[in-house]
Amino acid sequence: MLRRWLDPLPLVAILRGICPDEAAAVGHALAEAGFRVLEVPLNSPQPFESIRRLTQSLGVDYLIGAGTVKTQAEVKEVAAVGGRLIVMPHTDSTLIRAAKKAGMVCVPGVTTPTEAFAAMAAGADGLKLFPAHQVTPEGLKAWSAVLPQALPVLPVGGITPDNMAPWIEAGAQGFGIGAALYAPGVDSAEVALRAHAFAQAFAQARLAISTKSQGHRA
Repeated sequence: MLRRWLDPLPLVAILRGICPDEAAAVGHALAEAGFRVLEVPLNSPQPFESIRRLTQSLGVDYLIGAGTVKTQAEVKEVAAVGGRLIVMPHTDSTLIRAAKKAGMVCVPGVTTPTEAFAAMAAGADGLKLFPAHQVTPEGLKAWSAVLPQALPVLPVGGITPDNMAPWIEAGAQGFGIGAALYAPGVDSAEVALRAHAFAQAFAQARLAISTKSQGHRA
């Protein structure tokens, strides 16, 4: 379920701290840059109203939902305002199953292979590698030898346009991007500039790695 949303651009916008009144403008800035997956962490001001406004503004062609989800009650509230994505900072099998039962896409946080396999067993659609620096690209490369290639693994935490390449080479299939993309006080025009920079950097990094790989096979 998650891969179809990541195929156009496998970058998840994490809008921590966004307010409802700016949600639509920021959402359209991200959409114009190619982002298709948007997450409003629940420790933001009025997060459910922001999710509601994003879903109403952008429509069904975008996967919008909540991050920092920790309870089944929150899953129900996200669904009630039209959200279809549940992102967690941790691995909780009960919560993953609740999200899947509600027909939602669920991406739990993992930092160990044990958590990764537990999340997959519960039905996770992808894995949020969080915090990314705790695992490192070298760690992810080791994980990639045992994880299913079809399962998206998305490093989150400290990702910038300049440090994506080592992660992609290690097996990352996308990223969650937070403060380097949006932070309270950053207006939609600046978000647009940052979003384009991320999209361009990802495309360039993936092309460089593909070219390098082809050169090795030649």
